[in-house]
Amino acid sequence: MTPVEWLAASAVLTALLWIPYVLERMVSLGIVGTLKPVEPEDELKQRLWARRAKRAHYNAVENLVVFATLVLVAQVIGRGEDGQVLFATQSYFWARVVHFPALTMGWTGIRTLAFLVSFAAQIMVALQIFAG
Repeated sequence: MTPVEWLAASAVLTALLWIPYVLERMVSLGIVGTLKPVEPEDELKQRLWARRAKRAHYNAVENLVVFATLVLVAQVIGRGEDGQVLFATQSYFWARVVHFPALTMGWTGIRTLAFLVSFAAQIMVALQIFAG
């Protein structure tokens, strides 16, 4: 796969991360409770893992915005097919695959390591952009 295809895979992964915590919300609050606006007391009715999953999803979205921008800029300026960019996009994807369950299950050390790998991938692509 190319770096852009790995980026697309990361986007698809991120797009699917809402499913577990919304399904749990349906179980905890019922379908009607799930459809109404979120109130703080409703969030506390959800299981801890579901609240963590929601945070993991938000984190994935926030980081994907930065990473996707960097990968697409690298692509536009002709540095997107570099081997380091390919490695970075692969690393980012797999780090995010690990990060979501690690944060959801409260595996702090693994979560932190996965986050740092995905951040390092962002730095790798940025360096390719600015390495003239």
